[in-house]
Amino acid sequence: MADTEHFVRDDVRAFLNLLEQANRPGVEELPVEEGRQGMAALNLLAEAPPRDLAVIENLSCPGPDGDIPLRLYDTREEREAGPVVLFIHGGGFVIGDLDIYHSICTEICAQLDLPVVSVDYRRAPEAPFPAAPDDCEAAARWVASGPDALGRKVTGLIPMGDSAGGNLTIVTTNALCSEPAEVPVICQVPIYPVADDVSQYESFRQFSDGYFLTGASMAFFTQQYAADPSDPRNLPLLGDCSNTPPTIICTAGLDPLRDSGRAYAGHIISRGADVTYLEFKGTIHGFINLRKGIPSAQKDVEALLGAVKNMLERSA
Repeated sequence: MADTEHFVRDDVRAFLNLLEQANRPGVEELPVEEGRQGMAALNLLAEAPPRDLAVIENLSCPGPDGDIPLRLYDTREEREAGPVVLFIHGGGFVIGDLDIYHSICTEICAQLDLPVVSVDYRRAPEAPFPAAPDDCEAAARWVASGPDALGRKVTGLIPMGDSAGGNLTIVTTNALCSEPAEVPVICQVPIYPVADDVSQYESFRQFSDGYFLTGASMAFFTQQYAADPSDPRNLPLLGDCSNTPPTIICTAGLDPLRDSGRAYAGHIISRGADVTYLEFKGTIHGFINLRKGIPSAQKDVEALLGAVKNMLERSA
């Protein structure tokens, strides 16, 4: 019988071999700014080119500690009232930014034919927890208010993000369920999220070395973020998940975070949430913006966004 738990796609194996041959130091071995430059350099090499869109515009909104940079994407110059995707990038709360996630935001926008607002929240270590969740919640409430600067009437929010951004997606959704914004969260899309203590799971033991995201880098990000481990805005599985909106969640089969995502999906299903759970076998953490380095990741992204479209059609 094949070991599906450790199945590795051919293009994923080739990408991992390339990284091994490059022998770059881990992010935990570098000054923070060099780690950020390294993620940006890998993105240039391994991510697919951006889509052409009618609107790509830098904006900002008021935040708890100054303006929060945002980027608006839209396939149309003008559109009727409708939902908006609030995209929250990954990068361990430390090394991601708007530009690294630019291409995937154009892809999300093009495939869903919905406006996307990408949030450049404050990063650790300069701004540790709870700066990131504070900024994401503020940005979500600003978008929900349909401000003139956005130029679009908003009927609902779709928080979406990967890894650390998947964590912040859930945290932001929980905040807006506890204290509603001007429009509802109609669904949320956490992508290989950090939902609780990942070190307790078998996937952490299996895949924390040699599969792109390492245990050492996760420990570094956790140290920089400096969150209270008992705070549900750090580990949202600890919070109240009783009124979670429809959720599309995906994990990667070779990801040390995989079982945390599985646990979150099971937890909110047990509390009555409408959940679509996708696990992409044979691939690694970070695949949504490694689509040139791992060509099969494009089909994974299309499957994920297809599930979002199906969810939105069912709830319309």
